[in-house]
Amino acid sequence: MKVVVTGTRGIPGIMGGVETHCEQLLPRLAEQGYDITVIRRTSYVREKEPLTEWKGVKILDIDAPKSKAFEAIVHTFRAINKARSLQADIIHIHTIGPNLLAPYARLLGLKVVMTHHGPDYDRDKWGWFAKMMLRLGERLGCRFANQVIVISDVIKRLIAEKCGRKEDVTLIYNGVTQPEICSYPEYFSQLGIEEGKYILGMCRFVPEKNLHHLVEAYLQLKKSGRIAEDMRLVLAGDTDFEDDYSRALKKMARDNDVVLPGFIKGQKLHSLLTHASCYCLPSSHEGLPIALLEAMSYNIPVVASDIPANLEIGLDGDCYFPCGNTEKLADVLAAKCSGERTEHYDMHLYNWDTIAEQTGEVYNKSIL
Repeated sequence: MKVVVTGTRGIPGIMGGVETHCEQLLPRLAEQGYDITVIRRTSYVREKEPLTEWKGVKILDIDAPKSKAFEAIVHTFRAINKARSLQADIIHIHTIGPNLLAPYARLLGLKVVMTHHGPDYDRDKWGWFAKMMLRLGERLGCRFANQVIVISDVIKRLIAEKCGRKEDVTLIYNGVTQPEICSYPEYFSQLGIEEGKYILGMCRFVPEKNLHHLVEAYLQLKKSGRIAEDMRLVLAGDTDFEDDYSRALKKMARDNDVVLPGFIKGQKLHSLLTHASCYCLPSSHEGLPIALLEAMSYNIPVVASDIPANLEIGLDGDCYFPCGNTEKLADVLAAKCSGERTEHYDMHLYNWDTIAEQTGEVYNKSIL
């Protein structure tokens, strides 16, 4: 079975939750015998010699305008045409925006699998027109996709209520890999931090992640003396499109001695997750956050906003705070930083091998 994947910037090592999802899922599907081709957006490719295959996954790079408004939809249009020329059986379209073109893919005779990663129209970065188009993408995807995958029960209920899609909908959670416990003293020395003496935020620098709330809560704790003098705040990540928010966040961080390592992966990322005093995700919008699941896999204390997607993970009540309330966030951080640095979470639902098997079953159903 030949499957072409679009709606993602690409793999491997490209920043983003959907990108991490595809990086883990697609090689496992290739191992199962599916002929998988992922179509990447050329502007995100960083290899000196662009890949044509990675871990059994075929890779094609297609241009699209580097534009927040038009990049995804233009790239998806070109990817669908390429899928048709490759005589693909299925086109797997990730996220709701690119599913504006699900009817076009069906018109070309392709079977469509849609993965709904969350209601992107709730993200603060979009204006009214973009939000309207994203809602339309959600409706058209739910109307025309042969099979729909959702990554949380919250999303499953949402599309049943808003789009009337109740049949051929499969709940398949995001996953995490086995943690790579490690130390990287040279890197920590470079950042000016010590093991067990920093709070970690790790996500894209976009408004709905509310990293400015994390900085504000951290400053409250420092000012009140409720955390140790040498406790630092590390914000790992960056943004795809530099804008007023990302510039203001970085300035706020630099002005307050917050550590900004940028977008990291590999040993640097593993070492930060291994030795964090706690991890915090203060966002106002999520699908099912891979970054939070990753932190949990390292058995470190975690703190999250009380939005439905985060609550679905089922953490203890003392891990949550009311979204947007920096005083309550500061209280929860203070408690976590002063307690035990080892937690234990039940991660059995988030196994990538199981997720790949479930996705393969969806592919098989879509061509019946």
